Amino acid sequence: MKRKLGVSVYPDHSDFETDKAYLQLAHDYGFSRIFMSMLEVSDGKENVQKKFKALIDFAKGLGYETILDVAPAIFSELGISYDDLTFFHELGADGIRLDLGFDGNKEAMLTYNPFGLAVELNMSNDVAYLDNILTYQANIPYLYGCHNFYPQEGTALPYDFFEKCSRRFKEKGIRTAAFISSQTGTIGPWDINDGLPTLEMHRRMPVETAAKHLFATGLIDDVIIGNAYASEAELAALGAIDRYQTAFAIEFVPEINEVERQIALDEQHYRRGDITDRMIRSTEVRKKYKNHDNPVHDHEGVFQRGDVAIGNDRFGKYKNELQVVLEPHSDPRKNKIGSIVEQELVLLPFIHPWSKFTFTERKV
Repeated sequence: MKRKLGVSVYPDHSDFETDKAYLQLAHDYGFSRIFMSMLEVSDGKENVQKKFKALIDFAKGLGYETILDVAPAIFSELGISYDDLTFFHELGADGIRLDLGFDGNKEAMLTYNPFGLAVELNMSNDVAYLDNILTYQANIPYLYGCHNFYPQEGTALPYDFFEKCSRRFKEKGIRTAAFISSQTGTIGPWDINDGLPTLEMHRRMPVETAAKHLFATGLIDDVIIGNAYASEAELAALGAIDRYQTAFAIEFVPEINEVERQIALDEQHYRRGDITDRMIRSTEVRKKYKNHDNPVHDHEGVFQRGDVAIGNDRFGKYKNELQVVLEPHSDPRKNKIGSIVEQELVLLPFIHPWSKFTFTERKV
């Protein structure tokens, strides 16, 4: 299943031309999904239809998939019914997100709507909601899951609860999504906006680190920026990440040599299957570089968690093996070549036996 990056727009709190420019910019950086809130509509069916259709048509021309966030109050406001999704089809939407659920049978029936609209469920509850829907023989390819976001500081999900909720969907083969928070965005659905993440630990985290974390869990297919508008720097950083394996940002020591730089940046790494607690070992590189000299430098002192080391000329057959330190230790037969940036240490637990990973240089 291909992984997507997404942005959020709030047509009832924003300007049409500004939204268009934002969607164009995000598209240029590889974004292909939109979360579009309809929770605040209040200006009549005709005006709502005109405003949302114009923006969705523009987005569709760029190749976006658009999911509309809806709630029962919206259906009353617009005089439409859950039993007839024609209104959303005519808007050009690709799906609707149910902010509130029904009895299971209703959700299952909605997945057979004649327009092929996806029906997205709220994932942020550790209950058998999805199981109930599936017992009614839902049309699984048209059933999505998406976590909530949380505008108030301190109210987003803790990781362990997020993991439990997400597994319920991922283990059933349901497409999943979660939100991260721009550090520049100020627009959301409500008048409180302390950021719009799914996980509380992501609230002040750089977007690229939060996205790497969600993808690293293996539980989330699509990562969406919850608030608008993310900066161009944030969109560019997100567009550049590897969505399918962890690419650690590393700050090199000044004394790193060219062989070590090549080993770190130019090779595909993976963790040995027979793991150890002390470090993550990438051993294939030592075979390729066994005849390359690697003089000692930065080899004394204690290696700390997140340091990256490579065996030096004193290390015999282990010369030029790359290791990521998990537990502090000393070994003068290894050179410290750099350190994974502090905020990305959260990614280390997701490097399992045989996990693939790479490095990108972060300038100090």
